[in-house]
Amino acid sequence: MDNRKELLIIMPAYNEQENIGKVLDALTDTSITNIADILVVNDASTDGTSTIIAQYNNVRVLNNVYNMGYGSGLNTGYKYAMRHNYKFVIQMDADGQHDPCNIKTIYEALKKKDEDGKYPDIVLGSRFMKGGPEYRSSLLKRIAYALFRFLIRLGTGQYIFDPTTGLQGLSRKTFTFYAQYNHFEDMYPDANIIMQMLLLGFKVVEVPATMHFRTSGRSMHSGIKPIIYMFRMAYSILAVWVRIKIFRVDVGGR
Repeated sequence: MDNRKELLIIMPAYNEQENIGKVLDALTDTSITNIADILVVNDASTDGTSTIIAQYNNVRVLNNVYNMGYGSGLNTGYKYAMRHNYKFVIQMDADGQHDPCNIKTIYEALKKKDEDGKYPDIVLGSRFMKGGPEYRSSLLKRIAYALFRFLIRLGTGQYIFDPTTGLQGLSRKTFTFYAQYNHFEDMYPDANIIMQMLLLGFKVVEVPATMHFRTSGRSMHSGIKPIIYMFRMAYSILAVWVRIKIFRVDVGGR
C-alpha cells in the first residue's frame, strides 16, 4: 500500500464470472493502474468470480461472507476508501457495461474547477449527453428515465441527462458522507441518491460516457423487475424530497 494512488476504482461484483475477467483485463492496463488503485467487492459470489479475481495480483479484493446487495457493496468500498485516505473514488459495474475508457475522463472532471472555482462533488458518466456514442434502450426504460428526470428537475431545478447511471466519480467529501449511517440506499442507490445530494447542496456534474449492453450473465433489472423498480424508485425520490425539504433531515449536517 506504500504506492497508493489518490484515486480508487470500486467495483461490486456478484456472480460475474462471464464478464469480470474482460473488465479487469482492461482496468489493469498501465494507463489506468498508473493513476488508480482497483478494489473489487466480491458480494459472496457462488460461481467462479472469486477464482478469476484472484488471478490479478494488482487488484485489491474484499470478500463478503453473505450476499449483501449492490448498494452495500458500494458502501463497503466507500469505507475502505475512507480508511485508506483516498481522495477520489470512481465506481463502476463488473458486467462490462461501463467501459474503462471513461475512467480518465471522469477523473479529470473531478479535478476541474468551474467558473466559481468550485470542484464537483459528484461526476456522473452519462449515456445520453451529446458527445458520447448513441445508446438505445427499451421503451419502458426510456419512460422510467423521463420520469426520474422530471422528478429530479421538479424537486431541485437541475436537469440530469442520465439519472440512473452507476458510473460515477466521487470526491472524498461525498464518499465520506455516504459511508455514514443512513446516508446511502443499500438496495437501489440510484436517482434517489442524486436527488438527495442535489437537495443537500452537493455539486453534481455530468460528462458523456461510453457504455455497452450486457452480453452475458443476468441483470438485476431483468424480467418484470424494471416495472417494480420504476415505481419503487419514483416513490423513493419523492420520499427523499419530503425528508429533506419538509423534515430537514441532514440539512446543514454535511
